[in-house]
Amino acid sequence: MRDALLPSEYIIDNFKPSDRVAVLLRNRASSEVIQRIAPAEKIARPDFQEWLANRNQAGFDIYIGMNTVKEGAYSRTKRDIQEIRHVFLDLDYRGPEALKAIQNSDEVPKPNFVLDTSPGKHQVIWKVEGVTPEEAENLQQQMAHQFGADTAATDASRVLRLPGFSNQKHGRECVVRATKRSDKTYHLRDFKIASGPAKADRSPEQGAGRANRRETITQSERDWAYALRALARGDDPEEIIRRIADYRADEKHDPEYYARHTVEKVRAEIYKQKPESTPFETDNVPGHTH
Repeated sequence: MRDALLPSEYIIDNFKPSDRVAVLLRNRASSEVIQRIAPAEKIARPDFQEWLANRNQAGFDIYIGMNTVKEGAYSRTKRDIQEIRHVFLDLDYRGPEALKAIQNSDEVPKPNFVLDTSPGKHQVIWKVEGVTPEEAENLQQQMAHQFGADTAATDASRVLRLPGFSNQKHGRECVVRATKRSDKTYHLRDFKIASGPAKADRSPEQGAGRANRRETITQSERDWAYALRALARGDDPEEIIRRIADYRADEKHDPEYYARHTVEKVRAEIYKQKPESTPFETDNVPGHTH
């Protein structure tokens, strides 16, 4: 495996100097969030990197948007995306097995980068061009289902960890590493995963003549299904809540309340279906009332 890349090397390799890119800093302890949108060349400069390193030492996790932001935009919602530069997967469950399946698959090309974000967890990134946000999200949903990745981490505006900085959730000794696997830039045709709408509902045209058969699945139903799968495999409920809240941040007035409510309802349903089981512990869930 190649040597890990420095943060500035990673940025320069992934973006043009003039690309406007979002950098997000989040402090879990204080709940403070800082976002900066700037040209890639500025983010890669030593003074900016020194500022990020200082914030990381102060307890902030460091993330970067993988797609460019429009000129004049100062947020990173889907409508602010200028160009899709990457598709990606978040392997937070059985990471080594999922990564091996991707590497051995004939359905996806060799990734450009693999990030080791914490023990047994990875983020996999492909450079792409000529892909719309809708196509990128559909492809990521299909790949997530195929390889068991996080289906809630597939929106085009998502930020991923910036390598070279500590993952504060696991302590300062856990530094995110990026290894480069390919120099190629891919097109949609290079991915052989079955195509079709995965996140968005089907269009009215696709439903024509099928009035008696339900063809749409709402995003709330997908959130419920994701929470059910994640709880069943033993994921931390707080982590599930965070993922859903992040995914729905641009759509819900209070995404954390929505995510927590969804997860609590799923947990209650699981317990109701298995009355002989021990109830989920809820004392450590903020906002829970008995």
